[in-house]
Amino acid sequence: MLIERAAKLDDEDPLRHLREEFDLDPGVVYLDGNSLGAPPKRVAGRVEQVVREQWGRRLIRSWPESWWTAPERVGEKIAPLVGAAPGQVVVADSTSVNVFKALVGAVRLAQAGSPERREIIVDAATFPTDGYVAESVAEMTGTLLRPVQVDEFDDVLGDRTAAVLVNHVDYRTGRLHDMPSVTAKVHAAGARVVWDLCHSAGVLPIELDALGVDLAVGCTYKFLNGGPGAPAFIYVPRELQPSFRQPLSGWGGHRDPFAMASAYDPDPGIARARVGTPDILSLLALDAALEVWEGVDLAEVRAKGLALTGFFIECVDELLGDAVEVVTPRDAWRGHQVSLRHQDARTLVADLTAREVIGDYRAPDVLRFGFAPLYNRYADAVQAARSLAELLTSRN
Repeated sequence: MLIERAAKLDDEDPLRHLREEFDLDPGVVYLDGNSLGAPPKRVAGRVEQVVREQWGRRLIRSWPESWWTAPERVGEKIAPLVGAAPGQVVVADSTSVNVFKALVGAVRLAQAGSPERREIIVDAATFPTDGYVAESVAEMTGTLLRPVQVDEFDDVLGDRTAAVLVNHVDYRTGRLHDMPSVTAKVHAAGARVVWDLCHSAGVLPIELDALGVDLAVGCTYKFLNGGPGAPAFIYVPRELQPSFRQPLSGWGGHRDPFAMASAYDPDPGIARARVGTPDILSLLALDAALEVWEGVDLAEVRAKGLALTGFFIECVDELLGDAVEVVTPRDAWRGHQVSLRHQDARTLVADLTAREVIGDYRAPDVLRFGFAPLYNRYADAVQAARSLAELLTSRN
């Protein structure tokens, strides 16, 4: 019955044509797009063209012709996916570097008018690198770092809070946090908020401008399919750009980079969030990957993502029962992943991989399955659940 339902749902899927845009092995069930997205077919040709023509023939002339402005140009493609008007998103550096820039910038913005704001709140369940970076920022800025569960923010927000760093989707459980509510609470306390969008950009409708978000960062190699190590993006709203003072004042963020001036004078716009020389090959691979989003309605992407993850949970319930625990919220407050708990999670993920069913593992006991609506099918959900059920049955 599940197989028949999946076939019907796949036939009715309004996004099914987009699967043809991706270079996918038909023998693999790939449910790890929340770690590394599948490659759009057009990327390989674009990278070859960049290497052979722009690098191979135009050589250094490609910098002024097209390369130098690529971080802003590619940022403009991401902007509508996160609800940002033009001129507010730039692609540069890694997620960790951008978290550092954004969080220091947020603390400085908060302290500009209220020097007594000496605390940084970080989501206690945050992705580890966010926590590591927040600890360094606290040490550098002389502030106190307070790891707090998101549900307990009300208890700690106050007139000493400078900045709050929170993940839109919990990387381990898949729980979706309430961006409108959290942002409003942080602002009511007079603090600044930094959102990490790594597990939501490309699958959830996000409205950074409409919600008045202060700063946001996100990676591009997950649901945006930019490729391994693709550069991340940072969002700085236009009204905050003149006062956004990030700590890495490299030549890429200078008002006139090629003047080679001895003093740093930041660009007046979003380019001030840049640091050094952009990674052109990865950046232009991402540029090509983002073309698949032309004409795509994020509301449809979200609807399919909820339906896919909900259907997978149904499959798990029916085929596995209480052999595993579903730790992802069953209501709409989830991202596009389903996390299951089992004491042998690491081994099970390895065994699934051997069967060409690709998910991933997070310590100590979580199996994660990420569903990318642009290319995942309902049939993938059934196959993953059946394979896991067969593995667990064979152990008994």
